[in-house]
Amino acid sequence: MSGIGRASVLIGAGTIVSRLTGFLRSVVLVSAVGAVTAGGNAFAVANQLPNNIYAIISTGLLSAVVVPQIVKAAAHDDGGRAFVSKLFTLGTVVLLATTVVATLAAPWLVALYAPGFPPQQQALATAFAYWCLPQILFYGMFALVGESLNARRVYGPYTWAPIVNNLVSIAGFLAFIWLFGPAGKSTVWTPVMVAVLAGTATLGIVIQTAILFVFWRRTGLHIRPDFVWRGVGLGQIGKLAGWTFLMVLAGQLAGIVQSQVMSQVPKGHPGVFVAGNAWLLFMLPYSIIVLSIGTPYFTRLSEHAVSGRDEEVRDDIGRSIRILGLFVVGATAALAVAAVPASRIFTGSPAEAIGAAGVLLCYLVSLIPLAVLFVVQRSFYAYDDTRTPFLFTIVQCALVVLTALAALWAFDSGILPIDHLTAAVALGQSVSSVVQVVIATWLLHRRLGGIRTASWLLALGRFALAAVPAAGAGWLTFQLLGGVDGWTVSDKVLGAVGAAIIGIVVLAVYAGFLALLRAPELAAATGLVRRFVPGRR
Repeated sequence: MSGIGRASVLIGAGTIVSRLTGFLRSVVLVSAVGAVTAGGNAFAVANQLPNNIYAIISTGLLSAVVVPQIVKAAAHDDGGRAFVSKLFTLGTVVLLATTVVATLAAPWLVALYAPGFPPQQQALATAFAYWCLPQILFYGMFALVGESLNARRVYGPYTWAPIVNNLVSIAGFLAFIWLFGPAGKSTVWTPVMVAVLAGTATLGIVIQTAILFVFWRRTGLHIRPDFVWRGVGLGQIGKLAGWTFLMVLAGQLAGIVQSQVMSQVPKGHPGVFVAGNAWLLFMLPYSIIVLSIGTPYFTRLSEHAVSGRDEEVRDDIGRSIRILGLFVVGATAALAVAAVPASRIFTGSPAEAIGAAGVLLCYLVSLIPLAVLFVVQRSFYAYDDTRTPFLFTIVQCALVVLTALAALWAFDSGILPIDHLTAAVALGQSVSSVVQVVIATWLLHRRLGGIRTASWLLALGRFALAAVPAAGAGWLTFQLLGGVDGWTVSDKVLGAVGAAIIGIVVLAVYAGFLALLRAPELAAATGLVRRFVPGRR
């Protein structure tokens, strides 16, 4: 457990710094282009295109397939060197080809994701996309190298490298503001403006990827170009990746429908850019808690699954869900009651913050279920089963599409106001995720002959019971600070301060009630937190 704890702290600390600098990056970006402007939404769509393909590579093929396979390859006579060399060669070829094709297809990709943009805005998004789409190659290499490091228990670089990316982006966006002025000063975008803004975003990804290669020596693997892709098990990866590719492709198709719906929102209302920033807030607790604690568990769970130790896998599942749940339930309560000041960080006015908070709250419905899904889905991956996750993800994707189209129909029918369209899309995604988690848990229960669901559901219920008074205390604090008309919503920096104060109150009350309820998980959670304190081990 000490190894898991140390790895969790290393990843968690890096994630916290990464997310904080990422927040600052987004704040500067909003200052540069505006939260609800045509330019801001155009850049959001263009810069999201390489991220969508990165999602296929990172959360799909690599997390699902490569980590377990590299763990297995370590048992080869050469320690996995031949396997990794062939894998890297193949990956680089595929990434390079994909990057070239995607960049050439930039106008069609923009039209696909944002058909609701007027012609001038589509042209601007396309100009941004030509600069942003080369990120695919570097995002993919970053994911490939990073997941390989994780599989060899070298966790730190993959977590800490994005901080440099954020710092480069912050410097570039500040230079943009200095050269061309803040958001709203000019409605005309020149090629130089496009190059500075989008070029900065791509440069950060390039530097982020280069940093990982500095730490490759720690894996103990010496790779070389190898175009003979037979003989060491890449066929197995192909079989596994086929289902994963289809699964993530389905997710991307659902995301396209969501983007198409949100592109109907005109400037001045919460749209694509607001949804992206709300998702960034949503991902803060997910990244810090779920990824930092869950990633080391996944590596160990994969080792237990490979060895056929199903009982230890069951223990890993229950333990990780309970620990993740304790932190995530508290974080959900804190972020929910601080939604307005937190959203003010990424908006230009109190009115914009209130609209963005509605989107954030709709996303937050699925935060706890997604923490459970992280463990359940990766348990299937540990057993080389990517077909089952494909099946329950297809259900989720279908529901995402149906709910997004239902939101658009409600808007077209005059039932749903334009200000609530993006929030309705977010709520549809959350409801779909809840259904997905229920199905996935039932299937894993059948696969392993039980995963002690009752015990961890009881624990989640105990955490939720403690979160109710904690959320009440946080809401009262927000009202005492002036509510939606108070100082916590008057400015970006004050919004961050106000959200921090409210969050601290919620977490303090939450911890107190957990202690009163004598939650057994509190001791383990406290031990993890203490590892963040300097001088503690």
